[in-house]
Amino acid sequence: MQATNFRKQFTAVADACAIAQAIVDTVREPVLVLDKDLRVIAASRSFYSAFKVSPDHTQGKPLYALGEGQWDIPGLRALLDKIIAEHGVMEDYEVEHEFPDLGKRTIRLNARQVFYEGGAGTTILLGMEDITERRILELEKDELLRQKDVLLEELQHRITNSLQVISSVILMKVRTVKSEEARLHLRDAHERVMSVAAVQKQLHATGAVGPIDVVPYLSGLCETLASSMIGKTRPISLKVVGEGGSAPRRQAESLGLIVTELVMNSLKHAFPDEKAKGQIIVTYDTAGTNWKLSVSDNGIGRPDGVFAQVKTGLGTGIVKALAQQIDAQVETLSGGEGTAISITHATFAAPAPIAMKTGASIHGRLLAQTAVTLQMNNVTAPEARVKEADQLTAS
Repeated sequence: MQATNFRKQFTAVADACAIAQAIVDTVREPVLVLDKDLRVIAASRSFYSAFKVSPDHTQGKPLYALGEGQWDIPGLRALLDKIIAEHGVMEDYEVEHEFPDLGKRTIRLNARQVFYEGGAGTTILLGMEDITERRILELEKDELLRQKDVLLEELQHRITNSLQVISSVILMKVRTVKSEEARLHLRDAHERVMSVAAVQKQLHATGAVGPIDVVPYLSGLCETLASSMIGKTRPISLKVVGEGGSAPRRQAESLGLIVTELVMNSLKHAFPDEKAKGQIIVTYDTAGTNWKLSVSDNGIGRPDGVFAQVKTGLGTGIVKALAQQIDAQVETLSGGEGTAISITHATFAAPAPIAMKTGASIHGRLLAQTAVTLQMNNVTAPEARVKEADQLTAS
């Protein structure tokens, strides 16, 4: 209701007083109406109920004398004096005070000075909100979050120690078994234990509770993998290419395990000659809610140059199972110039065929195909990424 309509509706002083009192009584939170000397003109029923006082001991009394001086709070005095002097307002001022029969409470105060056109004296509206329970719940929540962080830290520590123990036991068995086949399986088991340890280490290093920035996370993971699995003895580079994109912690864990498994697979099968130079590229691209993870190498691939699905093994089964958990599809492209495996979370438009010159590398095919896919989803690949794709395609 506009002010002009309000005046027309309530022309009589008695009517205006009645509606004013009704408004005060209807307000759920305690409200006081004070004169310029801070004496109580009116109080809401919620005020009487909340602070256990009666109208006879409230109306006409100075604010600071109410309830045996329970509102005589130095900070509140200073703010109300400032409102009167500067014709100002007070918003969300919190006071902690020991109230008779109530105990220690936290009250949020809002005050505003009201002026009248007829020249009558001003009044102050003082609203109150008891936020004691809210503050207690916030403190309890903060304490629970702190305890959760401590438990997660302890859990991470125990997982790391357990994986180290398992890894050490497997290595001991590798040295003692006589069967070469058993030794090979134990080494595979050791590598997978180490891959889980590497993923856990990187997730812990991010320190993030919410979504994980995927590219920095995969970059740190690949640095760990390169240090532990490649070292300085093999001339193979491992790098991560991509921009932006985040994932929930559970999805990031699956992505990390997939990358670790595929990198291990490339090192084992794409570069059988440990002295041969090589390159493994991990690519992560996003377009809206869609994403695509690819791991490609320029290893031996398939000597016949035919692009086909590689032989299914334990590693492939693990990758497919992890991809299924995060609602993604696995596609393998293998040829004489290398292998590329992509994990795609679908709604990418089907990419148009790309005319590639004979001998174009798997790296180039993969990056160029990704660029087209992103463009079809209205996401323009950065210029640097396009240049890199062109350089790899020309290799």
